[in-house]
Amino acid sequence: MPLTDTVVRGAKPRERQHKLADGGGLYLLVRPNGSKLWQWDYRRPITRMRNTIGPGAYPDVTLAAARDWRAEQRRLLAAGVDPGEHRKDTKRAGEERAANTFEAIAREWLAVRKRDWTPKQHDKERDRLENHAFPWIGRLPISDVGVAHVRPLLTRVADRGHHEQAQRLRSQLSRIFRFAIASERSQNNPADALLETLPLRHQKNYPRVLPR
Repeated sequence: MPLTDTVVRGAKPRERQHKLADGGGLYLLVRPNGSKLWQWDYRRPITRMRNTIGPGAYPDVTLAAARDWRAEQRRLLAAGVDPGEHRKDTKRAGEERAANTFEAIAREWLAVRKRDWTPKQHDKERDRLENHAFPWIGRLPISDVGVAHVRPLLTRVADRGHHEQAQRLRSQLSRIFRFAIASERSQNNPADALLETLPLRHQKNYPRVLPR
């Protein structure tokens, strides 16, 4: 018989952990310390071996939410996907994206290029990033950084009249994105797309001298 909110809420701990079944492999595991965990048993698509995963603890995950989660897992099974492996793959992909932030990739690029630069040049390249890029896009996964993120960085520098510095920053960012693409951690180079959006240098207007 399916569970009800009243039964789930009122489930009491026993000397040993026990299960309250909701059907379709989903059950509430009640532990002796009073904690309640949602669990779901299923058989792996290929090996047919039993496996157990769950959406979390009650009451953080309600009965309705646990049932919705079970429905999602059953859809994966129907498509021939192992829900447990799918969860691992999703977690791994998220960890990789979190590790491959713009700042992490940029510092890796700095380390690779360091051998080709003088110490002074290395410091200039690093300082430019620390002053004009890292505070705004440093923590973003580099694969998520787009034109909308890069344009304000360049505009902020150019609007102060530092047009040559803005061009150098754009060129530097472009090289970092190319480095990320070459190492298969990004697929686009938003800095390249902004090549034609900045003035090459600051133009000063001088008074015209008329011939006598």
